[in-house]
Amino acid sequence: MRSSEEAAARRLLSAAAVRERAHEMLEIGLTGGLDHWRVDLDRLPETAAFVAEVIRDQYPDLKVPFHARWRHFVFGGRDLWAELALAAGEGTDARARTAFDQAIVSVLLDAGSGPGWRYRDAPTGIEAARSEGLALASLRMFQAGAFAGPEGSLKATAAGLQGLTAEGLAEGFQVSADNPLAGLEGRAALLRRLGHQVAARPDLFALGHDPRPGGLYDTMKARASDGRVPAPVMLEVLLEALGPVWQDRLTLGGIDLGDTWPHPALRRDDATDGLVPIHKLSQWLSYSLVEPLQAAGLEVVDLDGLTGLAEYRNGGLFLDMGVLALKDPGDAARDWPVSDPLVVAWRSMTVALLDRIAPLVRAELGVTAEQMPLASVLEGGTWAAGRRVAARLRDGGGPPLKIISDGTVF
Repeated sequence: MRSSEEAAARRLLSAAAVRERAHEMLEIGLTGGLDHWRVDLDRLPETAAFVAEVIRDQYPDLKVPFHARWRHFVFGGRDLWAELALAAGEGTDARARTAFDQAIVSVLLDAGSGPGWRYRDAPTGIEAARSEGLALASLRMFQAGAFAGPEGSLKATAAGLQGLTAEGLAEGFQVSADNPLAGLEGRAALLRRLGHQVAARPDLFALGHDPRPGGLYDTMKARASDGRVPAPVMLEVLLEALGPVWQDRLTLGGIDLGDTWPHPALRRDDATDGLVPIHKLSQWLSYSLVEPLQAAGLEVVDLDGLTGLAEYRNGGLFLDMGVLALKDPGDAARDWPVSDPLVVAWRSMTVALLDRIAPLVRAELGVTAEQMPLASVLEGGTWAAGRRVAARLRDGGGPPLKIISDGTVF
């Protein structure tokens, strides 16, 4: 029989819990109940108009793809992942496992790079920074077999991930004193923990084959009903599968809570009192696994059952556009750990504000939620608009807050 704490913990491991508590956090902010933040919803329509302008600029036909890791492999119209996947030439299920391997590893490496890092791709001559650079570096390491150990390229394996060192990752990501990457040790340790978890949970990662991250494809396929996989179920699989890979995070009833943080303003009369689930990387990964599932012939439904992503582009958009404001402007110059209530509230309110801005953006563009789901609003979209306004306001286009990152959150 499950303990009450275990049952409470599992309720936090869902997109519904992220959304519920995010909107509660926003309401607290609107009534002035947060120590660090003011909220001005009167700034939201202007922000929505700016996001709509960015979408029209990038996608004049308003056919916006989902916010997914695959977008970061496209440079100048050239899709480097598609070229690599085409070369693999495998069957449907095998291709899906390969895509899952790449997406899972690449997304887990997609925390903020820091302002000074860049990747220079010898085969193409492309030079990229931030998310695109991290994606390209991870693609080349995947192609070279760096995550597969002795088993060759175009896959990730439990053994290959367990053997990854910070030095090996630094070499693959071209890290040097002149090209520093934030959170290098944290990234390498995260992938090693992934390797150990893959080996420890054959029920999730090894249905009919050797343990690998891509084994989650078979698990999600097995949970489909009539060929349909609800997106919130995808997230629940990921949260169960990946929970133990996050280091020094909260647990409740023996359950790893992952990207869940305490905040004193959020009250409950049970064991989840003060806890704020966010699950940013796991939801980003869920969005990124939609297309491999679709390519394998499965239908992903209830995509808007996932939430927007609480990362510094979306959160930065609301701060830079004045929807959110620091009560003490001097806080912008301080360094903040991700666990601080200031950061937790910022990230949580970002989720709720993305729900609020999405219908305003659609109204500006004259499209429906079916034509432009939240995943497309993010891509077209709030993430791109956040990057654009950051470049306008700050040299290097960095975030508006200084976050101390271990390479596993932002």
